[in-house]
Amino acid sequence: MSEEQLKAFLEKVKGDTSLMEKLQAAASPEAAIEIAKDAGFAITAEDIQSMQSATVEVSDEELEGAAGGNRRRGSWRCKR
Repeated sequence: MSEEQLKAFLEKVKGDTSLMEKLQAAASPEAAIEIAKDAGFAITAEDIQSMQSATVEVSDEELEGAAGGNRRRGSWRCKR
C-alpha cells in the first residue's frame, strides 16, 4: 500500500508548486515523510529508498540529447 501512496503523492507534487517547493526544501527523508503525511499520504523511509534505488539506466546519447546536444556524424552541431 505504501508504494501506491508514494506514487499518488508524487503525482500530486507534480501539479502543486507549493507542495513541490516544500519537498525540495526538505532537509531529510523524515522531513519529506512529514510533508507527505500533512498532505494526507502515508509513506515510509523504505518507500523513498526503494524509489531512489530504482534508477533507470540512460545511455550517453540519451543524456546528450536531454542536455540539448545534437551529435551527427562525429561532429557537434548546435540546434537552431
